[in-house]
Amino acid sequence: MFDYYQKNFKEYHKKTFNIDPSSFLLPLSEKLSPGTCILDIGCGSGRDLLWFRQRGFEVLGFERSHGLACLARKNVGCEVIEGNFRTYDFSRLSVDAIMLVGALVHLPHSKVPAVLNSISRALKGEGIIFLSLKKGAGNISDSQGRVFYLWNDGELRGLFQKLGLDVIEYFQQASMIGTDEVWIGYVLKKADH
Repeated sequence: MFDYYQKNFKEYHKKTFNIDPSSFLLPLSEKLSPGTCILDIGCGSGRDLLWFRQRGFEVLGFERSHGLACLARKNVGCEVIEGNFRTYDFSRLSVDAIMLVGALVHLPHSKVPAVLNSISRALKGEGIIFLSLKKGAGNISDSQGRVFYLWNDGELRGLFQKLGLDVIEYFQQASMIGTDEVWIGYVLKKADH
């Protein structure tokens, strides 16, 4: 399944790069000051990194697909770490915010808590996380063989509570690529207690 992004990186870039991400990135950008550092996990070919860089933010990408990482470096001119977020040691990094725009959609529910906990180690101080996932129940497969795991608001809020994350903003949005899917987005911060 994950080989799709290795083999089809040009097709994926063409399908996603020119989408205007403003509607789903504004909730995060409004909570941050220009100059702060944002880590984009699963940055693809760099669309969201570029959006933030053009607004005065420091950006760092993280991508598993070599082809997409190369495109992101070319499109944005920033560092992009190539790695697998399931095994990477995020405690080596220190950023103000983390973006996970659809990055965890292929991860079974049972794997998400450990991965989210590991990724959050990159945050310094009272860092912020932006997370978006597909809304629904169970999972679906597409014609490329990719499996997408679906979530509802209640189960995610329960997960966030267990991980010590507070929801500071929540929204729903129809897919920007013309499908009938709904995405749910969260801006999260570490709980104060």
